[in-house]
Amino acid sequence: MQSSQAIVEILGSNMSDLNSTVSANRTHIGFFGLRNAGKSSVVNAITNQSMSLVSDIKGTTTDPVKKSMEILPIGPVVIVDTPGMDDEGTLGELRIKRTLEVLKTIDIAVLVVDANVGLQKVDLDLIGMFKENKLPYFIAFNKCDLIEEKKELASNEIYVSALKNVNIDGLKHMLASSTKKQEEKTIIKDLIKTGDVVVLVIPIDKSAPKGRLILPQQLVLRDILDHHAIGMTCQVEELEETLKRVTPKLVITDSQAFNKVSQIVDKSIHLTSFSILMARLKGSLATVLEGANKLNHLQDGDCILISEGCTHHRQCGDIGTDKLPKWILNYTKKNVTFEFTSGHGFKEDLSKYSVVIHCGACMLNEKEVQSRVKECKKQGVPFTNYGIAIAKMNGILERSVEVF
Repeated sequence: MQSSQAIVEILGSNMSDLNSTVSANRTHIGFFGLRNAGKSSVVNAITNQSMSLVSDIKGTTTDPVKKSMEILPIGPVVIVDTPGMDDEGTLGELRIKRTLEVLKTIDIAVLVVDANVGLQKVDLDLIGMFKENKLPYFIAFNKCDLIEEKKELASNEIYVSALKNVNIDGLKHMLASSTKKQEEKTIIKDLIKTGDVVVLVIPIDKSAPKGRLILPQQLVLRDILDHHAIGMTCQVEELEETLKRVTPKLVITDSQAFNKVSQIVDKSIHLTSFSILMARLKGSLATVLEGANKLNHLQDGDCILISEGCTHHRQCGDIGTDKLPKWILNYTKKNVTFEFTSGHGFKEDLSKYSVVIHCGACMLNEKEVQSRVKECKKQGVPFTNYGIAIAKMNGILERSVEVF
């Protein structure tokens, strides 16, 4: 049996792995249950640190609490401790709502139950939600040190005591075994081979973050290096000269430069964008391709939701709130309106929107992206993303996905 230290490495003890894996690429594990069932105590026992406040008073955890850490062999994870599902009052309803939103973002669920009282209706409701969301789940019967008789448990159930540190390692092993070790998804591995040249077109304008590359650009560069291909970077202004020196297998551009880049890159060379690659990585490429067709059928008075998965300081020339709306108005020649969302919040009622256009979602995990796609499909609203929409409006959509 491995020690708990071998199973779990706390943030700070393995900074190289944690720094190399962003939250969106981690396995998200959520802890749920009634107030005072001991969710926070179990989480603290698993992490070997006081991640969440613990008290004998019900409802100490008031909002979902997240922590990045390492659980082997799953790898980098995000642990999410949620408020009690039996919270009371108006604030309690809001906390429960936030807890339910967590279900849209996690990959594995742990239901913590007070072993003294057993499964309650709310617990059974939660299990129903896990099944509805096709979530693998485990039931941890906490405070087992306070009961004398223990019933036979199912394979996804375990008795634990956070206070006495009973079976905490066992719960860690259950979590580790719930995900078979699979080859990590990569963004362009299947598109390149050793020695291939890939040119990345990265505009450095007012909207570019100072002193760094954005995540999709980093992911692509690392994938190129990991698979011993040759990566070259330039801005749009240097692209023509770059292509005189090399003949790349693939050119990947920032979506906002699609129009200029497509005129420079010979049609014999594959061309796509970082945003389109992200859609494929998050499993939504087929959906966003279909959703782009809606741009040809917009009418006066239609409203478009432009949604981003992260929050950042917006400025003049911002692609989501400035450039994209202008391009859409010019392309459609229709008097359409726009609304905007950013961060982890997403509209519940989408009925007023004719189409949702999403960013590349580099800061959202695949589960949350798929949840947004699912909600759009449920409400009959087409869903596409920046790169696909821009390629569509520039008449190069077919070209931008032919590499796949």
